[in-house]
Amino acid sequence: MNAKAIVYVSNTGYTARYATILFQKLGIPAHTLPDAQKTLPAGTPIIYMGWLMAGSVKDYKKAAKRFAVEAVIGVSLGDTGAQDEAARKACRLPADVPVFTVQGGMDVTKLRGPYKLAIRMLTKAMAAKKDATPGEARMAELLLSGGDFVSEKELTAVLAWAGKE
Repeated sequence: MNAKAIVYVSNTGYTARYATILFQKLGIPAHTLPDAQKTLPAGTPIIYMGWLMAGSVKDYKKAAKRFAVEAVIGVSLGDTGAQDEAARKACRLPADVPVFTVQGGMDVTKLRGPYKLAIRMLTKAMAAKKDATPGEARMAELLLSGGDFVSEKELTAVLAWAGKE
């Protein structure tokens, strides 16, 4: 791993908390994407983090245009690792860039505008699903009841990749 920084976007705070855990474990600074665009030189090797939206990691393309992305972490509602390949495909990530998805959390009171509407629609769809997998059932429960899964344990695969586990 040659990453010099962690760069992230966070809407409800779960991704920011994961970025803080990685900062503490890896000893490299964490920046929001807007701050990184102002302060880090183009081409800086980074670990990029964002929430999953429709399977894609939010603002990955913006980060990839400016920085050398060494790994991508998507924070999702689903189980850790369950959406790795879907995120790779949605972001069109090169095969040599590792992708990790980690379960974050849900607090609808922190959502605004189109994100709140999208989660309402997803909640209705998940609640109506008759043949849900166990992972989908857990996601539906998270959507309905809220929850917080942010922990160092969820980053085990990331830390192993970085040589810190």
